[in-house]
Amino acid sequence: MPPALEVADIIRRHGPAYIHAHDGHLGRVERRVMSAIQLCRTAALGGHVEGCRSCGVVRVAYNSCRNRHCPKCQGAVARDWLEARAGDLLPVPYFHVVFTLPAEIASIAFQNKKVVYNILFRTAAETLRIIAADPKHLGAGIGLIAVLHSWGQTLSYHPHLHCIVPGGGPSPDGTRWIACRPNFFLPVRVLSRLFRRLFLHALRTAFEAGLLQFFGDIAGLAAPQAFDRLMTSAGRQDWVVYAKPPFGGPDKVLAYLSRYTHRVAIANSRLVSMADAKVTFRWRDYRHGRRPRTMTLDAGEFIRRFLLHTVPDSFHRIRHYGFLANGQRAARLMACRALLADQASETEIRAKPAMTAAPAARPCPCCGQSMVRLAVWYHGQAPPEWPFWNGSS
Repeated sequence: MPPALEVADIIRRHGPAYIHAHDGHLGRVERRVMSAIQLCRTAALGGHVEGCRSCGVVRVAYNSCRNRHCPKCQGAVARDWLEARAGDLLPVPYFHVVFTLPAEIASIAFQNKKVVYNILFRTAAETLRIIAADPKHLGAGIGLIAVLHSWGQTLSYHPHLHCIVPGGGPSPDGTRWIACRPNFFLPVRVLSRLFRRLFLHALRTAFEAGLLQFFGDIAGLAAPQAFDRLMTSAGRQDWVVYAKPPFGGPDKVLAYLSRYTHRVAIANSRLVSMADAKVTFRWRDYRHGRRPRTMTLDAGEFIRRFLLHTVPDSFHRIRHYGFLANGQRAARLMACRALLADQASETEIRAKPAMTAAPAARPCPCCGQSMVRLAVWYHGQAPPEWPFWNGSS
């Protein structure tokens, strides 16, 4: 059953007023996201009519906007991505490591998303690979999948990177598989310090190359002295890097990824109500034992927070590194499986959790028979007129 309230409803109702109030500050990406979400699965984007030859039931299905920020469009994309990744899983423990940017750096990231997000991906992956390659810790070449999130539970701006890492990797000479210790991957304190150093060095390099811009409350950071003071202060802080307990197995990894890889800032299922130009939604208070709570915001503030988490055009929020990197992934995984052959059979290595593929034709909600497509229209065209169905045809 679809949720009673959707982000699209909020944008349709309050989006025009928000655009009018922030006309000089909304970028092309934000405007396109708002337009796509409010048109998603409406007649404006086209669709098709399908009917049942057995009982005559007719229904209309509208096209999706396919925008990666739309809460309604990511399910099918996530399923396709997971199908493609299922064969990449190895029969080893998988760990979840999270890299978080401190608030002072997050303010720079918000105004320089493409530059700073690229630095975050690169330095987090480099941190994991350097520490894992150190014989004092693991002494292996690892692979990882990194997923960018920029939101907290209340839609605040909170850029962080989720990394899913197999618990081990090939030895430097490629002759054996080196597994990490049970229930322990790499020391987070060591990861945190190296990540901080690598990130700040890369950020300073970007500043000296003139790649960063500063506006509003942080406009003063454009001065080298002010930027240096910020870098010094950030270098004295403890940066948050933490590792969650390992997953139960490869199937648990896929279940986790299905919730995280294509997630948007807020799911429609978390929305509670929209009334009197205010929006109420559910959130979990992780500082108090994941306690469920609700928050009510002005509709304009809700839209503003939602749009904080748009990403630049063509920016990849999911990236692969090490032996999971694109290009030679198949060959490298084959080599990893060969090294693991003594520990697991080929059947176990290639095992995939069951996934339900989308049926070729949706069943009739009345009698269960397959529906057939009766008419199609596309964006910019008028929907077909009734009647759609002639029971004798």
